[in-house]
Amino acid sequence: MLGFLEKILKPKTSEIDIEEFLNNLDVEEESMYDNADAFVKPMTLEKDTDKDMVIDEVKKGNIILLNIADLSKRNAVKLRDMVNLIKKQVDALDGDIARISQDRVLITPARVKIIKKRETM
Repeated sequence: MLGFLEKILKPKTSEIDIEEFLNNLDVEEESMYDNADAFVKPMTLEKDTDKDMVIDEVKKGNIILLNIADLSKRNAVKLRDMVNLIKKQVDALDGDIARISQDRVLITPARVKIIKKRETM
C-alpha cells in the first residue's frame, strides 16, 4: 500500500528524448494541411529537372528551402549555372532568392521578400 501511495504522490519526471522528438516533427499527415494558403517545402537541387520543379512550386506561391550541398560538392560550375537560371526566373516572377547557409538557399514567391542585411546586436 505504501508503494502505491508513493507512486501517486511522487511527482512524475519523464525524460524527453530530444532526437526522437525532432525526428518525428515531420511525421504529420499531409491531409492536415489542406487549408493552408502556401507551404514551406524542402527540396534538393541535384539535376536539371529539379530547377523546373522549384520554379513550379514558386509559381504556386510556395517557399522553397533548397538543399544545394550535394551539387556544390560534385559540380560547382553546374550549381552556379542552375542557381543563376533559377534566380532569373524567380526575379521574373517578382520572387526573391538568398543563400542562408553553406548548403541552403531560400526561394520565395511574389510578395514575400527576404531581408538580406544582417542585423548587429
